[in-house]
Amino acid sequence: MSKTVRTRFAPSPTGKMHVGNLRTALYAYLIAKHEAGDFLLRIEDTDQERYVEGAIDIIYNTLKRTGLVHDEGPDKDGGVGPYIQSDRQKAGIYTDYANKLIEKKEAYYCFCTKERLDALREEKDVKKETFRYDKKCVELTAEEVQENIKKGIPYVIRQDNPTDGTTTFEDEIYGRIKVDNSELDDMVLIKSDGFPTYNFANVVDDYLMGITHIVRGNEYLSSSPKYNRLYEAFGWEVPTYVHCPLITNEEHQKLSKRSGHSSYEDLLEQGFLTETIVNFVALLGWSPEGNEELFSLVELVKRFDYKKINKSPAVFDMKKLRWMNGEYIKKMDCEDFYKIALPYVKSVVKKDLNCREICDLVKMRVEVLTEIPELLDFLDELPDYEIDLYIHKKMKTTPELSLQVLNVTINLLKAQEYWTKDSLHDLIMDFAKESGMKNGQVLWPLRTALSGKPTSPGGAFDLMEILGKEESLCRLEVGIKKLQAAVAQ
Repeated sequence: MSKTVRTRFAPSPTGKMHVGNLRTALYAYLIAKHEAGDFLLRIEDTDQERYVEGAIDIIYNTLKRTGLVHDEGPDKDGGVGPYIQSDRQKAGIYTDYANKLIEKKEAYYCFCTKERLDALREEKDVKKETFRYDKKCVELTAEEVQENIKKGIPYVIRQDNPTDGTTTFEDEIYGRIKVDNSELDDMVLIKSDGFPTYNFANVVDDYLMGITHIVRGNEYLSSSPKYNRLYEAFGWEVPTYVHCPLITNEEHQKLSKRSGHSSYEDLLEQGFLTETIVNFVALLGWSPEGNEELFSLVELVKRFDYKKINKSPAVFDMKKLRWMNGEYIKKMDCEDFYKIALPYVKSVVKKDLNCREICDLVKMRVEVLTEIPELLDFLDELPDYEIDLYIHKKMKTTPELSLQVLNVTINLLKAQEYWTKDSLHDLIMDFAKESGMKNGQVLWPLRTALSGKPTSPGGAFDLMEILGKEESLCRLEVGIKKLQAAVAQ
């Protein structure tokens, strides 16, 4: 039988969920679930200086909201825990494995001071060369090492990489990559505070947790040879590497916090739906067969093939994201949309109006939820507006014609007993037919007087039904006075 596919999402609790991290989690989840495998959550908190209070809750909440349910993690023990690296560090796991490498002559103690290392870096900078540790401490005898430890001299444990030959590794996206060993630095495995580095902890944990496929950004391609050297040093099987392309903005620059849409939380605040974000992020580097672009998470699990991930950078196209979000909103159940849209409606509509009808009105007209308040800001109070709004060249409406229309329709509406959209429609359309005017010549002045805006999320009948008879007539009176004053000049 083939080995069960096991992937992991291993975020650091350093703040919001970056779009790149969400994509890593999503791809890892899709790879595992496509093969009926396991998706693990591991918290990598060994960099204590970057730890942000509450960030672990953000990780849990994001995975829950996006539907990326993990099979194992800190809250779901699958037998290979702990699943938090600081807990694993306390258990001595990383130190034990670092010591094994020392015994194998694949790692060594390094007692070099920060001052010496800084001097080496400056020297390399002057020569415009890449800094690599000069292996000074690799020659220390066992006795010298023990003596330094007894003296309490701070130390790190470094990987001992060869300086000649090459290291080759396979990546599912970028193919076979060969690196000269002379380019490999003796990276630190255990820091002076006893904590493992990100690179070392990853390798040890991935092996002990049985991870078969490792998904990460292509910025880690250059570190992969060092990871492979560790796997080989331990005699472990190398997992399948899946390095994802860089995500850039429309100017082909790396996404940054200043872009305003670099994190999942940013996008939610801007009014995007979680389902849209997941769908959009899946397409940042992966293309399915055919032209279809809208997929539920269940559909993504069925369709996802990591071997079709692209090498070239993925562009975060905000215009496409907005379009996609609008399509998701249109397809939403009206009751579901009402629940998520109501807070946005209530932020500007304080009067006792039918919010359910209002939500139905905007549902087909918005791309993001944050557009809702701007669309509805005229409902509570008619804004002051210019007479020019009554002029519509295509419909051939003028202030004079608009005044004529409002004078007649306001009297018809005052006498109207049934104030429903359908009854109002029949009343006004009968008038338009009898007057010989085009529908637009009648409806444009009405809608303008009711909204005071060049556009509105509904026609005259929608607005009259929502505003009610009294408010509608009041707004028509305002329009008539404005038009009378303009025509008299």
